[in-house]
Amino acid sequence: MENKNLKNKTDEELAGLTKINPDFYLPLMERYEDKILRYIRRITNVPKETAEDLGQEIFIKAYENINDFDEKLKFSSWLYRIAHNHVISFWRKTKKERNVFSWDGDESFKNILESDHDMVKDLDRKITAEKMAQVLELTRPEYKEVLVLKYMEGKDYAEISDILRKPIGTIGTMISRAKKDIQKKIKKNNIKLIP
Repeated sequence: MENKNLKNKTDEELAGLTKINPDFYLPLMERYEDKILRYIRRITNVPKETAEDLGQEIFIKAYENINDFDEKLKFSSWLYRIAHNHVISFWRKTKKERNVFSWDGDESFKNILESDHDMVKDLDRKITAEKMAQVLELTRPEYKEVLVLKYMEGKDYAEISDILRKPIGTIGTMISRAKKDIQKKIKKNNIKLIP
């Protein structure tokens, strides 16, 4: 099949075709390689090389389990769930803290703050990436991950629920608590978000 025709295929179609012919897996990897690497870097404090190794392991694990993928579901959620579980396994094996947040200068993360009316009144929109990273380093790891999935990876509540294997209502509660936690940390640590 021509490369041009593969671009018109959905992720789910490519995953189904991969079950028949492994050559169809490469376009899936190409679509998600940067996204998964960015996700790993955002929820961990590992060096780039380690993140790349984890990414390769995640794609191998996904390929090995491609026959378990249900084509009626979203491939991206399935892949992110594998990534989430693999990172947790990595932390358990290495017994490292998941408490450092990687900030890639992604301005879209400001949406977390903008969606809370009380916070918007108190904060200027010129929050520096460095200051936001400082706040997020103080936030609980499970809050960081749900915020990264929602605001940086653009996942909706249903996808986050599928990735983290938690009910949608729990995801909403976690996001709300994360916002409140950020507010408290800013106030408690007297962090000035405006340069």
